[in-house]
Amino acid sequence: MRILVSDCTAVYQGRLSAELPRATRVLMFKADGSVLIHSDGGSYKPLNWMSPPCSVSESTVGESREVKVVNKAGEILTITIHEVHADYEHKLGFDPGLIKDGVESHLQKLLAENLDALAQGLTLVRREYPTAIGPVDILCKAAGGGSVAVEIKRRGEIDGVEQLTRYLELLNRDPLLAPVTGIYAAQEIKPQAKTLAHDRGITCVSIDYEALKGLDDPSLRLF
Repeated sequence: MRILVSDCTAVYQGRLSAELPRATRVLMFKADGSVLIHSDGGSYKPLNWMSPPCSVSESTVGESREVKVVNKAGEILTITIHEVHADYEHKLGFDPGLIKDGVESHLQKLLAENLDALAQGLTLVRREYPTAIGPVDILCKAAGGGSVAVEIKRRGEIDGVEQLTRYLELLNRDPLLAPVTGIYAAQEIKPQAKTLAHDRGITCVSIDYEALKGLDDPSLRLF
């Protein structure tokens, strides 16, 4: 990656025309071929950028340097560098990517191991229980008989309730599973989703992810 801190102007020509007047900015030339122009504000988004693959050429125009970036669609970003304050280049190497905590797969695993966080007396049948329209996150047996299908989301919205409703309609056709009731579990459940779930006889459970992780951590358990 190459990073320039410079006084620059930029002109974009493509789906529309855009121009950045002269100011001090950070120019990033990444190894994947992308080029980004950042300011010292405006959140994390660049002011302008070109996605790879791009061709980058550099020339001298008077006392300035001109960088011309062209992508495969023929769009052109022309950066004129008037003064360079810093020019730095470094190879970053392999990046393993972002590792997210609290994603639905983590919630599913923790809930399958701590079913009492959903309801008392549940017995695990299977995670990712297969159906003709996709897998149910968790299928359990209820203490009083019948089955319980659990749909898990980080943020519970109406579409998740609709998804669980379709699973319940299908699972209740199986005499070995019926009657099948539903639990909609999420870290946050929207009021509209709660209303729809209640109307369809589905139980909503709000999950405290940090508390759930504590149950799974032997060092945090109380004996």
